[in-house]
Amino acid sequence: MTTRRDEIREKALEDLQRFQVLMMDGHFDYGNGFHGRVYLNPHQLFRYPSTIWRFAQDLIDILPADLLDQVEVVAGPATGGALLAHTIAGLLDSRRSLSRPPASFAPFVVDPVEGPMLRRFYRDLVHGKRVLLADDVRNTGQTFQRCAAEIAEAGGTVLATVEIYDRLEAHVDLGVPNVALAEYRATENYPAAECPLCRAGQPITAF
Repeated sequence: MTTRRDEIREKALEDLQRFQVLMMDGHFDYGNGFHGRVYLNPHQLFRYPSTIWRFAQDLIDILPADLLDQVEVVAGPATGGALLAHTIAGLLDSRRSLSRPPASFAPFVVDPVEGPMLRRFYRDLVHGKRVLLADDVRNTGQTFQRCAAEIAEAGGTVLATVEIYDRLEAHVDLGVPNVALAEYRATENYPAAECPLCRAGQPITAF
């Protein structure tokens, strides 16, 4: 039996392809020594504000109501995660009682050595708070891991992680629920030196 949650997620996967956010038949250089056919283009995702608002609303719709009720801060790493977290926090308040304290937003800055970090102002903000971590895409899960560690060090509690697209390649378990709006496993990733697309003369996809 197809549920409302299943319908939302199925449409999200279709929309990601329709808006050319999730490109599934190209030749992409991932910048980490690997090539492949599938790429999530976050620039296209955030090109139109209405697109991110739609996906943020869909994420809220598929998250458990009891979890959403506990959220006090929504946090995310720059740039995509921060934009998504900011949008979720605003939309979350639109569904809550006006007498309830508004949800806060905490962006992570990216240190070239340490990775995602919270500035002192936001470390104080998350102290003693229950936090929902958001990002545009989950790859290995290491970004979420670093963000969760920052929140724990600041005295906050991570309730769950959410993302628009999960590549199903995570090897990090934070011990909290993870909810993805869309999932797709990209199985054809090749070391750049052994890439069959390069050998066939297929040019790197430009966008």
